[in-house]
Amino acid sequence: MTRINTNVPSLVAQNRLQASNSDLNSALTRLSTGLRINSGADDPAGLIASEALRSEITGLNKAVTNTRRAGQIITTADSAMGQINSLLNDVRGLVVEAANTGALSSEEISANQLQIDSSLEAINRIAQSTTFQGRKLLDGSLDYTSTIGSVGSVADSSIQSAQTGASGSLTVDVVVDSAATQANSTVASTGFTTSAAASTTVTSGGNSIAVTAASNGSDFNDVQIVFNDDVALGDVAASAAYDATQRTVTVTYNSAAATSTNSDLTAVTAAIGGLGDFGAVLTGTGTDALVEPATAATTGKTGGEVLNDSLVFQLTGFGGAETFNFSAGTSKDQIASAISLVSDSTGVASTVNTGVLTVTSTDYGSDSLVDIDVISEGSAGTFGSNLSAARSVGSNIIATVNGIEAEGVANTLSINTSTLDLSLTVDAGSSTNFSFDITGGGATFQLGSDVTSTQQASIGIASVSTGQLGGATGRLYELGSGQAKSLANDVSGAADVIDEVINKVTSVRGRLGAFQSTTLESNLVSLNETAANLQEAESSIRDADFAAESANLTRAQILVQSGTNVLALANQNPQNVLALLR
Repeated sequence: MTRINTNVPSLVAQNRLQASNSDLNSALTRLSTGLRINSGADDPAGLIASEALRSEITGLNKAVTNTRRAGQIITTADSAMGQINSLLNDVRGLVVEAANTGALSSEEISANQLQIDSSLEAINRIAQSTTFQGRKLLDGSLDYTSTIGSVGSVADSSIQSAQTGASGSLTVDVVVDSAATQANSTVASTGFTTSAAASTTVTSGGNSIAVTAASNGSDFNDVQIVFNDDVALGDVAASAAYDATQRTVTVTYNSAAATSTNSDLTAVTAAIGGLGDFGAVLTGTGTDALVEPATAATTGKTGGEVLNDSLVFQLTGFGGAETFNFSAGTSKDQIASAISLVSDSTGVASTVNTGVLTVTSTDYGSDSLVDIDVISEGSAGTFGSNLSAARSVGSNIIATVNGIEAEGVANTLSINTSTLDLSLTVDAGSSTNFSFDITGGGATFQLGSDVTSTQQASIGIASVSTGQLGGATGRLYELGSGQAKSLANDVSGAADVIDEVINKVTSVRGRLGAFQSTTLESNLVSLNETAANLQEAESSIRDADFAAESANLTRAQILVQSGTNVLALANQNPQNVLALLR
């Protein structure tokens, strides 16, 4: 059909040319931006997936930045605590040196004390001046806040990590199933011989008063009989009083009586016998008046329960071993005193209670030890056969924290879960259950792309000032001049405190190091790998394939050129009508 009003071939050519131009523009856009999806019309589903991945990638990149920042904070804190460790080691050396009192003068010890004071000041300064972008790290502002201070049975506590969740609070319930115990061994009374009661005789002219201790215990050994005639007693002829601290029986009588009769002697005898702990018997027919002896009489050391025969044994504790050699007749108290005298080196002490000799470790827990190895004992000896145990060990505390079994070491229990990491030291041998609340605090680091508690890590950094560093043995500030554990007052106590403080600071540094290496660095690797995988996935959806788009561009260019030529030809077709009109 020949017509001029409607040029169908031209319309077809225009449509095709328009489509080719659209393809050309699309190819040019993709090649110029490098993206396959430049608008939602390009690929609606692909755009949704790409934007979701981009959101995750953005969060991951920020998490990487957060993790690196957290690592920088931990490194700063650890560096400062390393300097504190160095100062503490110097203090320990000064304490050990000051214990050498046989070789050091008081001036040298005072010089050591001045160095310790300077070190304590430096530690306080580091605790206050260690900052990261203006935020203090070691002054306790990054520690957790809790009500643990109100629990009377807790001697020391350390909260390393706690997730308080949306409520901002975490209740900690501690149930002690079994208290920590000491190692101990006992020797019953049957392991000793009961000797004769301590006694003495007070001679007065031709008379004598025989005084005998009513008990065989050592409390009545070496008791002196002292007379006092300086007080007028009126109708009371005599009185007596026993001073257990001074180990004396003081007899007060009236020597200024108007008449001198035998009542002086009989009254003194009755007064001593009336004490209950002593018996007194008057014998002889000498002068009536009491004549005081020139030297105070003493009951001697014959009373108490003593070894039947010679004894040699080695005592081993957690701290070391010591060999003891006792002869027959040595009392329980003397044995207990000898054992306790070296308790600082063996870790074992001894007491006598209700007639039983008890040997006990100074520490608690499974590491505490009492080992009594009887090397030799005389044939009449019964010490070894009456030992309740030749070897004994203590036990650790057994407890649960929020229903989870805690690790117990001596009196210290600890737990480490994803939501709670803490260590608590209870009073020696305590079996008291308790609870407290963690109400906030700590340093929280966002380590994931989602703001949820599972993608956060929290760690507490307690104050390292001298007033806070320490534990059950004392606080570091006590080593300062004039304090309870200064070199002049208690060098042994100072050694105990500094050892505990060094262990605590070292433990904190180890915990920070573990947090940095296992939590932060591993998280950084994981985040980087995840981000790379997501970027690859997002790129495969959104980025343009340059090879394909170059081919599309070439094709579109050819089609546009061809379409333009075809459209020109189609527009010329209606002119053929003029040939019919000629």
